[in-house]
Amino acid sequence: MRFRITALAALAALLPATTWATPDDAPFARVDTLRPAAIESNWTRMKMPDGGRAAFASISYMMALDDDWGFGPGVYGAAKGNYGGIFTVGFTGQRRWRVNSNTHLAASLYVGAGGGLSSEQLRFGGGLMLRPELSLRTEVGAWYTGVGLSQIRFPSGNVKSGVGLSLTLGRAMGFASFSPDDAGRPGHASQRTGLQFDEISLTGGYESPRSVSVDRNGVKRTQRVGKAGGELRQYIAEGSWWGIEAAGAAQGGADGYMEVLGQIGEDWALGSPRLRVGGFVGAGLAGGGNLNTGSGLLLRAAPSLRWITPWGPSLRLDAGLTHAPRGSYSARFVRAVISMPLDSTPVLLADDRGGIVRVQQLGTSVIYVPHMRFKDGRREAVTHLAVNMSRELTANIYGTAQAGSAAAGHAGAYSFGLIGLGLQSAPLWSGMRVGAEWLVGAAGGGGVQVGGGAVTQAELWALWPVAERLRLRTGIGEFRTMRGSSQSTPVVHLGLNYAFGTLQR
Repeated sequence: MRFRITALAALAALLPATTWATPDDAPFARVDTLRPAAIESNWTRMKMPDGGRAAFASISYMMALDDDWGFGPGVYGAAKGNYGGIFTVGFTGQRRWRVNSNTHLAASLYVGAGGGLSSEQLRFGGGLMLRPELSLRTEVGAWYTGVGLSQIRFPSGNVKSGVGLSLTLGRAMGFASFSPDDAGRPGHASQRTGLQFDEISLTGGYESPRSVSVDRNGVKRTQRVGKAGGELRQYIAEGSWWGIEAAGAAQGGADGYMEVLGQIGEDWALGSPRLRVGGFVGAGLAGGGNLNTGSGLLLRAAPSLRWITPWGPSLRLDAGLTHAPRGSYSARFVRAVISMPLDSTPVLLADDRGGIVRVQQLGTSVIYVPHMRFKDGRREAVTHLAVNMSRELTANIYGTAQAGSAAAGHAGAYSFGLIGLGLQSAPLWSGMRVGAEWLVGAAGGGGVQVGGGAVTQAELWALWPVAERLRLRTGIGEFRTMRGSSQSTPVVHLGLNYAFGTLQR
């Protein structure tokens, strides 16, 4: 990705947002903003405090704010050594300088939270992670590679690398969006809008460990693991897709287990274009919950059956095999999936049926939990850092997802992932909105008492526009476990979100 935009796009970025907006009496809304974006990954080697060698891999989504600055969410996970299960979730800010037509210099700072595999020799403290980097990148078409200097550190723990080499691989994309003020209006776009995903899914199922599976203590693993998570897909052509999946343990004594995978797949019509059969393969990082994934590498393959309902959502059934080739964990799995459409591959504008503009928000949250209960019986205050995303389904109903980890307190390595629905009011005074939401998901790690890992959170909130696309949100609610009464505590939520309009076709 180049933050140095083409002449036309640069001019558009400098003009007021209303420059490309459609007047109220126009028949449909048009794309308001076109910015560069990129999917970026890196590889960072480091020596751990217990003497072991490790490497962290990452995936981030970066979006340009202007010619030089960009930001975006990302996740880091252990990918080498016997440290599978170390994860952090956070945001990266990046400044770029153009060196020549196909080279740029980038300075980045990642701020995240998480951890894993804590011990007397390996301490993540409150969970806050910082990763500064300076790198030189070379661009070849839409792709770019780079080499740089970086450091990983957990300031309140003892995990800290020296300054060392890091490798970067990225692919430039575009970020096209409507003005949030166009919400509810008919719109047309000749390209995908927003984050460019066509579908978001809620997944739930269980894994049954095979006979070769043992935990990190060498004990044979036989108890099945219930899992819950979410998935984003983009369809390359009819039936062909790629996507990103994240899930965590919600049952089976494996709280704290987390996985993030990239997937590709294809399916074909089975008598009817709405009933489809196919399969997929995936690879990524996983660990925690005492499941022995070794370095963290995880592979997955499965056949699947998908039914596209006449009303838009899809139902899917997957059943296959999960395997950690560098650990001692292998399991058969089955899961049910419900998917909601977001966008679709656009057609020529002359034939485009268009769609309705809906507001999507991407942001960061600080969540204060004043009375978090730990497994040893104590209660302490913990502060979480989270990435959140929401998408309007109608003018008053929205879907939302949240992923984060402990960043302050004594719960380093505690992580959570939640997905749910919310209700929101129409704009009130000065654009203010109020609403309520309910989320369910998985959580665990850091010595926090979460039962099997299935958790829920309810919240009342208020939101104010602080700029054309920035939204400040505050909320209060309750977090609790879903099985038993091992955890019930109030939460206070403060978030800053970037709002944009996307097309629901």
